Amino acid sequence: MHFWHVILISVLLFAGCSSRIPEPVDYPYSQQQKMQSSQHWEILARDLANRINNQLIITDNIQSAVYVEPTCGDESTPCAPNETSSFNEAFRDLLITNLFDYGIPTRNQMKEDTISIQYKVQIVRHNSDRTRTLQPGVLTAISSAIVVLRNAPSNLVLLASGVAADIANTTFTTNGHYEIIITTSMVKDEKYLFRASDIYYINDEDFYHYQESNGLKTKIIPFSGTTREHKPETVTPENSLNKKET
Repeated sequence: MHFWHVILISVLLFAGCSSRIPEPVDYPYSQQQKMQSSQHWEILARDLANRINNQLIITDNIQSAVYVEPTCGDESTPCAPNETSSFNEAFRDLLITNLFDYGIPTRNQMKEDTISIQYKVQIVRHNSDRTRTLQPGVLTAISSAIVVLRNAPSNLVLLASGVAADIANTTFTTNGHYEIIITTSMVKDEKYLFRASDIYYINDEDFYHYQESNGLKTKIIPFSGTTREHKPETVTPENSLNKKET
């Protein structure tokens, strides 16, 4: 056998025996909502109140009173400035309002026989640029409809353009870096009666709405042998990331 044939066969055998990692593939197309206004917070609060109401009925607790745990302060002592996020403070009020509208007995203080409703927010930052697409086939379908309606052979060019645009759409659209996970729990006697985790996109510039202390940090810097309080510094997505790396 020729020398180079032996080398080629050896390489192929080695490649076949060596282990390989799985090929990375994308998830099937799906949709995820994006929080962009206080109205969206109200929609989530209304939806959660509905789900909580249904769970109270299912677990035979429809007459039980509930209490929405605050992230800081209480009914008589509001949160101090910058002590919590804008979302935390607003969402609690919106949830209480919607629970009341559903006729659920809602207390302003926690008592022994009261069901506790708790929620927390986790901010997730993705450092890499991520691609985002329209629903596959949307542009092609629109182009097809135009061809059918106009019934003109020349518009077949438009159909081809729609197909090409669909392909390009999978590559050239990027999404923001931030998502939030909002988890709501209903607890009675140290047992979960209800638990839901909702995931949303948010605009990069709005991440501080969901960050504890509202994105403002106070620095204490030395000055002539004394200390002086520096005015709050706004944390942006860029300098927030830089602070974590240093």
